[in-house]
Amino acid sequence: MNLPNYFFADLPPEAVIGPTMITEACQALKRNRETYLAHRSTQAIVEVLSRLAKDWLDPEFSFRKLALSEGPAATGFSRGTIATGLDRHFKRLTPEGFQALIEQDLGKAERLDHFTSTTHEQQGNRASLATGPELIAHVAAGNLPNPTLTSIVLGLLVRSAQFVKCASGASLLPRLFAHSLYEIERKFGACLEIAEWKGGNDPLERTLFEAADCVTATGSDESLAGVRCNVPGKVRFLGFGSRVSFGYVAHEMLTGVHLRRVVERVAADVAAWDQQGCLSPHVIYVQARGTVPGEKFAEMLADQLAEHELREPRGPVKLETSAHIASRRSIYELRAASSPDTRLWCSKESTAWTVVYESDPRFQISCLNRFVYVKEVKDFTEALQAADVVRGRVSTIGLAVPEHTIQTLCVEAARWGATRICPLGQMQDPPLAWRHDGAPALATLITWTDWEQ
Repeated sequence: MNLPNYFFADLPPEAVIGPTMITEACQALKRNRETYLAHRSTQAIVEVLSRLAKDWLDPEFSFRKLALSEGPAATGFSRGTIATGLDRHFKRLTPEGFQALIEQDLGKAERLDHFTSTTHEQQGNRASLATGPELIAHVAAGNLPNPTLTSIVLGLLVRSAQFVKCASGASLLPRLFAHSLYEIERKFGACLEIAEWKGGNDPLERTLFEAADCVTATGSDESLAGVRCNVPGKVRFLGFGSRVSFGYVAHEMLTGVHLRRVVERVAADVAAWDQQGCLSPHVIYVQARGTVPGEKFAEMLADQLAEHELREPRGPVKLETSAHIASRRSIYELRAASSPDTRLWCSKESTAWTVVYESDPRFQISCLNRFVYVKEVKDFTEALQAADVVRGRVSTIGLAVPEHTIQTLCVEAARWGATRICPLGQMQDPPLAWRHDGAPALATLITWTDWEQ
Protein backbone atom coordinates (compact mmCIF):
# COMPACT_ATOMS: atom_id res chain seq x y z
CA MET A 1 0.00 0.00 0.00
CA ASN A 2 1.54 3.28 -1.11
CA LEU A 3 -0.39 6.32 0.14
CA PRO A 4 0.88 9.90 0.40
CA ASN A 5 1.83 11.18 3.83
CA TYR A 6 -1.19 13.36 4.51
CA PHE A 7 -1.77 12.19 8.08
CA PHE A 8 0.30 11.24 11.12
CA ALA A 9 -0.88 7.64 10.64
CA ASP A 10 0.91 7.65 7.25
CA LEU A 11 4.30 8.20 8.87
CA PRO A 12 6.69 5.24 9.13
CA PRO A 13 6.53 3.21 12.37
CA GLU A 14 9.80 4.67 13.63
CA ALA A 15 8.46 8.24 13.49
CA VAL A 16 7.92 9.81 16.92
CA ILE A 17 4.94 12.12 17.49
CA GLY A 18 5.55 14.75 20.15
CA PRO A 19 3.37 17.33 21.93
CA THR A 20 4.66 20.16 19.72
CA MET A 21 3.56 18.28 16.59
CA ILE A 22 0.11 17.79 18.13
CA THR A 23 -0.20 21.50 18.94
CA GLU A 24 0.85 22.57 15.46
CA ALA A 25 -1.50 20.04 13.84
CA CYS A 26 -4.46 21.30 15.87
CA GLN A 27 -3.70 24.89 14.93
CA ALA A 28 -3.56 23.93 11.25
CA LEU A 29 -6.84 22.01 11.52
CA LYS A 30 -8.59 25.02 13.02
CA ARG A 31 -7.26 27.33 10.29
CA ASN A 32 -8.33 24.92 7.58
CA ARG A 33 -11.77 24.54 9.12
CA GLU A 34 -12.32 28.29 9.12
CA THR A 35 -11.15 28.57 5.51
CA TYR A 36 -12.65 25.46 3.93
CA LEU A 37 -15.43 23.98 6.07
CA ALA A 38 -17.07 26.41 8.49
CA HIS A 39 -19.00 28.27 5.80
CA ARG A 40 -19.99 25.35 3.59
CA SER A 41 -23.70 24.60 3.33
CA THR A 42 -25.20 21.48 4.81
CA GLN A 43 -26.35 20.47 1.34
CA ALA A 44 -22.81 20.71 -0.03
CA ILE A 45 -21.42 18.58 2.81
CA VAL A 46 -24.16 15.98 2.42
CA GLU A 47 -23.53 15.79 -1.32
CA VAL A 48 -19.83 15.08 -0.77
CA LEU A 49 -20.45 12.47 1.93
CA SER A 50 -23.21 10.73 -0.04
CA ARG A 51 -21.05 10.59 -3.17
CA LEU A 52 -18.14 9.20 -1.16
CA ALA A 53 -20.37 6.55 0.44
CA LYS A 54 -21.56 5.49 -3.01
CA ASP A 55 -17.92 5.10 -4.08
CA TRP A 56 -17.20 2.88 -1.05
CA LEU A 57 -20.06 0.58 -2.09
CA ASP A 58 -18.47 0.09 -5.53
CA PRO A 59 -16.42 -3.17 -5.61
CA GLU A 60 -13.92 -1.48 -7.94
CA PHE A 61 -13.31 1.57 -5.72
CA SER A 62 -9.57 1.64 -5.06
CA PHE A 63 -9.82 2.40 -1.35
CA ARG A 64 -12.39 -0.34 -0.80
CA LYS A 65 -10.12 -2.79 -2.59
CA LEU A 66 -7.26 -1.71 -0.33
CA ALA A 67 -9.47 -2.16 2.74
CA LEU A 68 -10.37 -5.69 1.70
CA SER A 69 -6.84 -6.70 0.75
CA GLU A 70 -4.97 -5.08 3.66
CA GLY A 71 -7.78 -5.19 6.22
CA PRO A 72 -7.62 -8.84 7.33
CA ALA A 73 -3.99 -8.57 8.43
CA ALA A 74 -4.50 -5.16 10.03
CA THR A 75 -7.84 -5.70 11.76
CA GLY A 76 -8.09 -9.43 12.40
CA PHE A 77 -11.41 -9.66 10.52
CA SER A 78 -11.84 -11.82 7.44
CA ARG A 79 -12.30 -10.23 4.04
CA GLY A 80 -15.98 -11.27 3.97
CA THR A 81 -16.65 -9.80 7.42
CA ILE A 82 -15.06 -6.49 6.46
CA ALA A 83 -16.99 -6.34 3.17
CA THR A 84 -20.32 -6.94 4.90
CA GLY A 85 -19.52 -4.39 7.61
CA LEU A 86 -18.53 -1.70 5.12
CA ASP A 87 -21.65 -2.32 3.05
CA ARG A 88 -23.87 -1.95 6.10
CA HIS A 89 -22.15 1.27 7.12
CA PHE A 90 -21.99 3.10 3.80
CA LYS A 91 -25.48 2.19 2.60
CA ARG A 92 -26.81 4.42 5.42
CA LEU A 93 -25.02 7.54 4.16
CA THR A 94 -27.61 8.86 1.72
CA PRO A 95 -29.17 12.32 1.32
CA GLU A 96 -32.39 10.94 2.77
CA GLY A 97 -30.55 9.44 5.73
CA PHE A 98 -28.75 12.70 6.48
CA GLN A 99 -31.94 14.72 6.25
CA ALA A 100 -33.73 12.34 8.62
CA LEU A 101 -30.86 12.61 11.10
CA ILE A 102 -30.70 16.42 11.04
CA GLU A 103 -34.44 16.91 11.28
CA GLN A 104 -34.73 14.35 14.08
CA ASP A 105 -31.94 15.89 16.19
CA LEU A 106 -32.22 19.57 15.31
CA GLY A 107 -35.83 20.01 14.23
CA LYS A 108 -35.13 21.58 10.84
CA ALA A 109 -32.63 20.77 8.10
CA GLU A 110 -31.47 24.42 7.94
CA ARG A 111 -30.46 24.63 11.60
CA LEU A 112 -26.74 24.29 10.80
CA ASP A 113 -26.80 26.92 8.03
CA HIS A 114 -28.56 29.95 9.44
CA PHE A 115 -30.99 31.15 12.11
CA THR A 116 -34.38 29.55 11.60
CA SER A 117 -37.55 29.08 13.61
CA THR A 118 -40.01 26.33 14.36
CA THR A 119 -43.70 27.23 14.56
CA HIS A 120 -43.48 27.65 18.33
CA GLU A 121 -40.33 29.78 18.06
CA GLN A 122 -42.01 32.04 15.51
CA GLN A 123 -44.83 32.63 17.95
CA GLY A 124 -42.29 33.81 20.50
CA ASN A 125 -40.30 35.87 17.95
CA ARG A 126 -37.28 33.63 18.33
CA ALA A 127 -34.88 31.91 15.96
CA SER A 128 -31.97 29.56 16.64
CA LEU A 129 -28.74 28.32 15.06
CA ALA A 130 -26.85 25.08 15.80
CA THR A 131 -23.05 25.33 15.80
CA GLY A 132 -20.54 22.50 16.04
CA PRO A 133 -17.27 22.58 18.00
CA GLU A 134 -14.28 24.22 16.36
CA LEU A 135 -12.17 21.09 17.00
CA ILE A 136 -13.30 17.62 18.07
CA ALA A 137 -10.78 15.09 19.38
CA HIS A 138 -11.96 11.51 18.91
CA VAL A 139 -10.41 8.71 20.97
CA ALA A 140 -11.38 5.64 18.99
CA ALA A 141 -11.70 2.09 20.25
CA GLY A 142 -9.59 -0.53 18.54
CA ASN A 143 -12.16 -3.28 18.09
CA LEU A 144 -14.53 -1.95 15.37
CA PRO A 145 -13.97 0.59 12.56
CA ASN A 146 -17.57 1.68 11.91
CA PRO A 147 -18.05 3.81 15.06
CA THR A 148 -14.92 5.80 14.15
CA LEU A 149 -16.11 6.33 10.58
CA THR A 150 -19.49 7.49 11.89
CA SER A 151 -17.81 9.94 14.28
CA ILE A 152 -15.87 11.48 11.38
CA VAL A 153 -19.03 11.83 9.30
CA LEU A 154 -20.96 13.49 12.13
CA GLY A 155 -18.06 15.84 12.81
CA LEU A 156 -17.99 16.95 9.18
CA LEU A 157 -21.74 17.47 9.24
CA VAL A 158 -21.43 19.95 12.13
CA ARG A 159 -18.44 21.58 10.38
CA SER A 160 -15.82 20.68 12.97
CA ALA A 161 -12.13 20.15 12.45
CA GLN A 162 -11.29 16.68 13.79
CA PHE A 163 -8.29 14.90 15.25
CA VAL A 164 -8.86 11.13 15.38
CA LYS A 165 -6.62 9.25 17.78
CA CYS A 166 -6.79 5.54 16.92
CA ALA A 167 -5.69 2.68 19.11
CA SER A 168 -2.26 1.30 18.34
CA GLY A 169 -2.44 -0.79 15.15
CA ALA A 170 -6.09 0.12 14.47
CA SER A 171 -5.85 3.09 12.11
CA LEU A 172 -6.04 1.36 8.71
CA LEU A 173 -9.75 1.77 7.89
CA PRO A 174 -10.13 5.31 9.34
CA ARG A 175 -6.95 6.23 7.48
CA LEU A 176 -8.25 4.84 4.18
CA PHE A 177 -11.54 6.68 4.66
CA ALA A 178 -9.66 9.92 5.37
CA HIS A 179 -7.57 9.46 2.21
CA SER A 180 -10.70 8.79 0.14
CA LEU A 181 -12.23 11.99 1.51
CA TYR A 182 -9.04 13.88 0.67
CA GLU A 183 -9.21 12.57 -2.88
CA ILE A 184 -12.85 13.52 -3.49
CA GLU A 185 -12.76 16.84 -1.58
CA ARG A 186 -9.25 17.92 -0.65
CA LYS A 187 -10.47 20.88 1.42
CA PHE A 188 -12.51 18.62 3.70
CA GLY A 189 -9.59 16.23 4.05
CA ALA A 190 -7.42 19.13 5.23
CA CYS A 191 -9.75 19.52 8.24
CA LEU A 192 -9.04 15.99 9.41
CA GLU A 193 -6.06 14.36 11.14
CA ILE A 194 -5.61 10.62 11.75
CA ALA A 195 -3.02 9.39 14.23
CA GLU A 196 -2.37 6.32 16.29
CA TRP A 197 -0.50 5.68 19.50
CA LYS A 198 -0.84 3.39 22.45
CA GLY A 199 -3.43 4.54 24.97
CA GLY A 200 -2.27 6.15 28.18
CA ASN A 201 0.27 8.52 26.60
CA ASP A 202 -0.66 11.38 28.94
CA PRO A 203 1.62 14.10 27.46
CA LEU A 204 0.17 13.64 23.96
CA GLU A 205 -3.41 13.28 25.10
CA ARG A 206 -3.32 16.28 27.45
CA THR A 207 -1.91 18.41 24.63
CA LEU A 208 -4.61 17.22 22.24
CA PHE A 209 -7.47 17.65 24.70
CA GLU A 210 -6.32 21.13 25.72
CA ALA A 211 -6.60 22.22 22.08
CA ALA A 212 -10.04 20.65 21.57
CA ASP A 213 -13.51 22.02 22.28
CA CYS A 214 -15.04 18.55 22.52
CA VAL A 215 -13.57 15.09 23.23
CA THR A 216 -15.39 11.89 22.31
CA ALA A 217 -14.15 8.51 23.49
CA THR A 218 -15.29 4.95 22.84
CA GLY A 219 -14.01 1.93 24.71
CA SER A 220 -14.08 0.11 28.01
CA ASP A 221 -15.26 1.90 31.11
CA GLU A 222 -11.69 1.77 32.44
CA SER A 223 -10.22 3.37 29.33
CA LEU A 224 -12.88 6.09 29.40
CA ALA A 225 -12.01 6.89 32.99
CA GLY A 226 -8.37 7.31 31.94
CA VAL A 227 -9.35 9.64 29.11
CA ARG A 228 -11.73 11.70 31.22
CA CYS A 229 -9.10 12.54 33.83
CA ASN A 230 -6.99 14.22 31.12
CA VAL A 231 -9.83 16.32 29.69
CA PRO A 232 -9.88 19.93 30.96
CA GLY A 233 -13.05 21.06 32.69
CA LYS A 234 -13.81 23.60 29.96
CA VAL A 235 -13.91 20.90 27.28
CA ARG A 236 -17.07 18.90 26.58
CA PHE A 237 -16.58 15.16 27.08
CA LEU A 238 -18.76 12.48 25.44
CA GLY A 239 -17.94 8.95 26.54
CA PHE A 240 -19.39 5.71 25.17
CA GLY A 241 -18.45 2.86 27.47
CA SER A 242 -19.01 -0.88 27.60
CA ARG A 243 -22.49 -2.14 26.78
CA VAL A 244 -24.01 -5.57 26.09
CA SER A 245 -26.97 -6.76 24.01
CA PHE A 246 -29.29 -9.74 23.78
CA GLY A 247 -32.15 -11.15 21.73
CA TYR A 248 -35.60 -12.59 22.38
CA VAL A 249 -37.66 -14.97 20.24
CA ALA A 250 -41.39 -15.43 20.95
CA HIS A 251 -42.87 -18.94 20.73
CA GLU A 252 -45.07 -17.90 17.77
CA MET A 253 -41.90 -17.42 15.70
CA LEU A 254 -40.65 -20.96 16.35
CA THR A 255 -42.68 -22.65 13.66
CA GLY A 256 -43.05 -22.91 9.91
CA VAL A 257 -41.57 -20.28 7.63
CA HIS A 258 -40.65 -17.98 10.53
CA LEU A 259 -38.28 -20.40 12.25
CA ARG A 260 -35.50 -20.75 9.70
CA ARG A 261 -35.60 -17.03 8.93
CA VAL A 262 -35.20 -16.17 12.62
CA VAL A 263 -32.31 -18.60 13.04
CA GLU A 264 -30.54 -17.13 10.01
CA ARG A 265 -30.98 -13.61 11.36
CA VAL A 266 -29.65 -14.53 14.79
CA ALA A 267 -26.61 -16.15 13.17
CA ALA A 268 -26.01 -12.97 11.16
CA ASP A 269 -26.11 -10.87 14.34
CA VAL A 270 -23.68 -13.19 16.12
CA ALA A 271 -21.27 -13.36 13.19
CA ALA A 272 -21.25 -9.64 12.30
CA TRP A 273 -17.84 -8.15 13.14
CA ASP A 274 -17.11 -11.47 14.92
CA GLN A 275 -19.49 -10.48 17.73
CA GLN A 276 -17.26 -7.59 18.78
CA GLY A 277 -18.79 -4.37 20.03
CA CYS A 278 -21.76 -3.35 22.11
CA LEU A 279 -24.46 -4.32 19.61
CA SER A 280 -23.57 -8.02 19.43
CA PRO A 281 -25.88 -10.42 21.30
CA HIS A 282 -24.44 -12.39 24.20
CA VAL A 283 -27.64 -14.33 24.91
CA ILE A 284 -30.68 -15.32 22.85
CA TYR A 285 -33.76 -15.91 24.99
CA VAL A 286 -36.26 -18.33 23.46
CA GLN A 287 -39.81 -18.45 24.78
CA ALA A 288 -41.00 -21.86 25.94
CA ARG A 289 -44.14 -23.54 24.58
CA GLY A 290 -43.06 -23.19 20.96
CA THR A 291 -43.22 -25.97 18.40
CA VAL A 292 -39.43 -26.03 18.60
CA PRO A 293 -37.91 -26.04 22.11
CA GLY A 294 -34.96 -23.86 23.03
CA GLU A 295 -32.54 -26.77 22.80
CA LYS A 296 -33.53 -27.48 19.20
CA PHE A 297 -33.29 -23.76 18.36
CA ALA A 298 -29.73 -23.78 19.71
CA GLU A 299 -28.86 -26.79 17.54
CA MET A 300 -30.25 -25.04 14.44
CA LEU A 301 -28.28 -21.89 15.33
CA ALA A 302 -25.12 -23.97 15.56
CA ASP A 303 -25.76 -25.32 12.05
CA GLN A 304 -26.22 -21.77 10.75
CA LEU A 305 -23.01 -20.54 12.37
CA ALA A 306 -21.17 -23.45 10.78
CA GLU A 307 -22.52 -22.38 7.38
CA HIS A 308 -21.61 -18.77 8.12
CA GLU A 309 -18.05 -19.86 8.87
CA LEU A 310 -17.75 -21.19 5.33
CA ARG A 311 -18.96 -17.91 3.77
CA GLU A 312 -17.48 -15.36 6.18
CA PRO A 313 -14.94 -17.06 8.42
CA ARG A 314 -14.14 -15.62 11.78
CA GLY A 315 -10.81 -13.86 11.92
CA PRO A 316 -7.85 -15.30 13.82
CA VAL A 317 -7.72 -14.61 17.55
CA LYS A 318 -4.87 -14.30 20.00
CA LEU A 319 -3.63 -17.45 21.72
CA GLU A 320 -4.95 -16.30 25.10
CA THR A 321 -8.39 -15.60 23.60
CA SER A 322 -8.51 -19.05 22.05
CA ALA A 323 -7.43 -20.58 25.36
CA HIS A 324 -10.18 -18.67 27.18
CA ILE A 325 -12.83 -19.95 24.75
CA ALA A 326 -11.51 -23.51 25.07
CA SER A 327 -11.59 -23.25 28.86
CA ARG A 328 -15.17 -21.96 28.85
CA ARG A 329 -16.18 -24.75 26.47
CA SER A 330 -14.70 -27.39 28.78
CA ILE A 331 -16.90 -26.17 31.63
CA TYR A 332 -20.03 -26.69 29.57
CA GLU A 333 -18.82 -30.01 28.22
CA LEU A 334 -18.60 -31.28 31.80
CA ARG A 335 -22.04 -29.90 32.66
CA ALA A 336 -23.57 -31.36 29.51
CA ALA A 337 -22.12 -34.79 30.35
CA SER A 338 -23.85 -34.83 33.73
CA SER A 339 -27.10 -32.92 33.12
CA PRO A 340 -29.69 -32.60 30.32
CA ASP A 341 -30.09 -28.92 31.26
CA THR A 342 -26.90 -28.01 29.37
CA ARG A 343 -25.88 -28.70 25.77
CA LEU A 344 -22.86 -27.58 23.76
CA TRP A 345 -22.23 -27.28 20.02
CA CYS A 346 -18.93 -25.95 18.68
CA SER A 347 -16.63 -25.86 15.68
CA LYS A 348 -14.25 -28.79 15.43
CA GLU A 349 -10.50 -28.23 15.76
CA SER A 350 -10.99 -24.47 16.16
CA THR A 351 -12.71 -21.91 18.37
CA ALA A 352 -14.50 -20.31 15.40
CA TRP A 353 -18.00 -20.57 16.89
CA THR A 354 -19.73 -21.93 19.99
CA VAL A 355 -23.39 -22.32 21.03
CA VAL A 356 -24.32 -23.16 24.62
CA TYR A 357 -27.87 -24.09 25.62
CA GLU A 358 -28.76 -23.70 29.30
CA SER A 359 -32.09 -24.04 31.06
CA ASP A 360 -30.87 -21.51 33.67
CA PRO A 361 -32.13 -18.16 32.29
CA ARG A 362 -29.61 -15.94 34.09
CA PHE A 363 -27.75 -13.61 31.73
CA GLN A 364 -24.20 -14.69 30.88
CA ILE A 365 -21.41 -12.55 29.48
CA SER A 366 -20.13 -14.29 26.39
CA CYS A 367 -16.51 -14.85 25.34
CA LEU A 368 -17.53 -13.10 22.10
CA ASN A 369 -15.80 -14.23 18.90
CA ARG A 370 -19.04 -16.01 17.89
CA PHE A 371 -19.74 -17.59 21.30
CA VAL A 372 -23.44 -17.30 22.16
CA TYR A 373 -25.84 -18.61 24.80
CA VAL A 374 -29.39 -19.81 24.13
CA LYS A 375 -31.70 -19.85 27.15
CA GLU A 376 -35.36 -20.75 27.50
CA VAL A 377 -37.76 -18.44 29.38
CA LYS A 378 -41.45 -18.35 30.16
CA ASP A 379 -41.98 -14.93 28.55
CA PHE A 380 -40.34 -11.57 27.81
CA THR A 381 -40.78 -10.38 31.38
CA GLU A 382 -38.74 -13.33 32.64
CA ALA A 383 -36.05 -12.55 30.05
CA LEU A 384 -35.77 -8.98 31.39
CA GLN A 385 -35.67 -10.26 34.96
CA ALA A 386 -32.90 -12.69 33.99
CA ALA A 387 -30.94 -9.80 32.46
CA ASP A 388 -31.29 -7.58 35.53
CA VAL A 389 -27.62 -8.17 36.31
CA VAL A 390 -26.73 -6.00 33.28
CA ARG A 391 -29.62 -3.56 33.60
CA GLY A 392 -28.42 -0.05 32.76
CA ARG A 393 -25.64 -1.45 30.56
CA VAL A 394 -27.76 -2.89 27.75
CA SER A 395 -27.41 -1.26 24.35
CA THR A 396 -29.72 -3.24 22.08
CA ILE A 397 -32.47 -5.84 22.37
CA GLY A 398 -33.19 -7.76 19.17
CA LEU A 399 -36.73 -9.10 18.85
CA ALA A 400 -38.53 -11.75 16.81
CA VAL A 401 -42.13 -11.47 17.98
CA PRO A 402 -45.63 -11.31 16.43
CA GLU A 403 -46.85 -7.95 15.20
CA HIS A 404 -49.75 -7.80 17.65
CA THR A 405 -47.44 -8.01 20.71
CA ILE A 406 -44.50 -5.89 19.63
CA GLN A 407 -45.80 -2.52 20.87
CA THR A 408 -46.40 -3.86 24.38
CA LEU A 409 -42.99 -5.57 24.56
CA CYS A 410 -41.15 -2.49 23.29
CA VAL A 411 -42.78 -0.30 25.96
CA GLU A 412 -41.82 -2.86 28.61
CA ALA A 413 -38.22 -2.96 27.34
CA ALA A 414 -37.97 0.84 27.22
CA ARG A 415 -39.22 1.21 30.78
CA TRP A 416 -36.77 -1.49 31.85
CA GLY A 417 -33.92 0.58 30.42
CA ALA A 418 -33.20 -0.53 26.85
CA THR A 419 -32.08 2.33 24.60
CA ARG A 420 -32.48 0.51 21.27
CA ILE A 421 -34.91 -2.20 20.15
CA CYS A 422 -34.74 -3.69 16.66
CA PRO A 423 -35.64 -6.81 14.69
CA LEU A 424 -33.22 -9.69 15.00
CA GLY A 425 -30.85 -9.56 12.05
CA GLN A 426 -30.34 -5.79 12.40
CA MET A 427 -28.56 -5.63 15.75
CA GLN A 428 -25.21 -4.69 14.18
CA ASP A 429 -26.82 -2.44 11.58
CA PRO A 430 -28.26 0.64 13.32
CA PRO A 431 -29.61 3.53 11.22
CA LEU A 432 -27.63 6.73 10.82
CA ALA A 433 -30.13 8.51 13.08
CA TRP A 434 -29.58 5.98 15.89
CA ARG A 435 -29.46 7.64 19.31
CA HIS A 436 -26.28 6.06 20.66
CA ASP A 437 -26.84 4.93 24.26
CA GLY A 438 -30.08 6.91 24.20
CA ALA A 439 -28.48 10.25 23.30
CA PRO A 440 -29.01 12.03 19.94
CA ALA A 441 -25.89 11.83 17.79
CA LEU A 442 -25.81 15.40 16.45
CA ALA A 443 -27.52 17.21 19.31
CA THR A 444 -24.82 16.15 21.80
CA LEU A 445 -22.16 17.78 19.62
CA ILE A 446 -23.71 21.15 18.90
CA THR A 447 -24.23 24.38 20.84
CA TRP A 448 -27.45 26.34 20.40
CA THR A 449 -27.61 30.08 19.88
CA ASP A 450 -31.05 31.64 20.43
CA TRP A 451 -31.93 34.97 18.81
CA GLU A 452 -34.79 36.79 20.48
CA GLN A 453 -36.17 39.24 17.93
